[in-house]
Amino acid sequence: MHTIYIDGNSLTLKDLVDVARHNALVQLSEEAISKIKKSRALVDEFVENEEVVYGITTGFGKFSDVTISKEDTETLQTNLIRSHACGVGKPLAEEDVRGTMLLRINTLVKGYSGIRLETINVLMEMLNKGVHPVIPEKGSLGASGDLAPLAHMVLVMLGEGEAYYQGIRMSGKEAMEKAGIPTIQLTSKEGLALINGTPVMTAIGGLAAYDALNLTKIADISAALTIEALNGIIDAYDERVHTIRPHKGQIDCAKNLLNLTKSSQLTSKQGEIRVQDAYTLRCIPQIHGASRDAINYVIEKINIELNSVTDNPLIFADDKKVISGGNFHGQPMALAFDFLGIALSELANSSERRIERLVNPQLSGLPGFLTEKGGLNSGFMIPQYTAAALVSENKVLAHPASVDSIPSSANQEDHVSMGTIAARKAKEILYNTTRVLAIELYAAAQAIDFDEPKKLGEGTKIAYEAIREKVDRLYDDRIMNVDINTCAILIEDNTILNAVEKGLGKLL
Repeated sequence: MHTIYIDGNSLTLKDLVDVARHNALVQLSEEAISKIKKSRALVDEFVENEEVVYGITTGFGKFSDVTISKEDTETLQTNLIRSHACGVGKPLAEEDVRGTMLLRINTLVKGYSGIRLETINVLMEMLNKGVHPVIPEKGSLGASGDLAPLAHMVLVMLGEGEAYYQGIRMSGKEAMEKAGIPTIQLTSKEGLALINGTPVMTAIGGLAAYDALNLTKIADISAALTIEALNGIIDAYDERVHTIRPHKGQIDCAKNLLNLTKSSQLTSKQGEIRVQDAYTLRCIPQIHGASRDAINYVIEKINIELNSVTDNPLIFADDKKVISGGNFHGQPMALAFDFLGIALSELANSSERRIERLVNPQLSGLPGFLTEKGGLNSGFMIPQYTAAALVSENKVLAHPASVDSIPSSANQEDHVSMGTIAARKAKEILYNTTRVLAIELYAAAQAIDFDEPKKLGEGTKIAYEAIREKVDRLYDDRIMNVDINTCAILIEDNTILNAVEKGLGKLL
């Protein structure tokens, strides 16, 4: 377990994955500590002088014109957390909670939030010791940031709310006591600094985008297996075709397909069997490549957001200035995560159509539904139904959340991003798309078995063997969701991808 030093400027998507999924420890850099103390000193000065500053000596949202006395600033911040803890629904996954905590720490240490060092240390200690607040998944508008879910995170810092500790759900107070972490009393600006921003949507969407990058490679592998199973025409992936329409994702996908099917005896040349293939074979580079480019765009946006200040008001200690702005607004991420969901949906769309080509004897030339005892056995008839259902669900989920807005706080907050909904939908689409690709891998391996003993490509042979190590060829009907789930695990734990890249080199 390694340590990641947090300075507010250098956090990477890989760091997010390491902390959220692999329990890497976090520690503040010396530079960050200095910035935290400097901005806090200015907040203390404003409170002492009873200056009117939004969120420090005033109420919130529509109540920004209500001045709060110096004596009531602590009560103001505690009331903020309790009143904003309005989330509903199932708890967020542990990895999403850990990612959220990490991203909130990283924005606070940049020194523009005016929070005390000891308060950040409590949140960091919770992360390092595995105290994971129970955060309901629903209730964020994505502006003013992820208010409701983050309030549930902060409750545990106060010894309230609920948390998981060592896998057991308990009160926040009990979790903090068992972990040996002191609870805190919030003071001026701190409650607002902890909940005003985009870490929930960025954590959920960031982890999904990280997985999506690997899934584009799996999509190329599953497509390559289908190409071989259907004696696909390899000319469509010729480099000359793609360099004259130089979208990077398209070029990379075409190279992957040629690399995966190199030395195959199952692919064909144009005119040998037919003149051209259907689009979901012939246009794989164009379809997969567009999704790949979209996902890379999303990751660009995530990399900016990881090290951004998403708080309000902002403390500019050098200028002794506090500015109330809108960096909490999730629109940059909302659009990106909607795009992520759409890009993943298209990978599933094309995969499901290839599954149909595999199981339909009029299109494949193979036994109907990939079974030699059709009628007695249904074979792969219903896996295609499942893929179709998942694809149709994706079409509903891919409707952009960011095109919606609803006024809140008596119309003070009159445009909101719905970015957290966009991120949650993208994660669900990722799940569905992984299962569609698992079905394609499962069906393609079955189809290839009818072509024995012809030689597979150098990369597809490795993928086929990884599947067959866990999933046997289907001769008679059996419970197929077991096999589908096994193939999905082989995708999610990178068994197939790692095996292919070990034998073939890194895919693009």
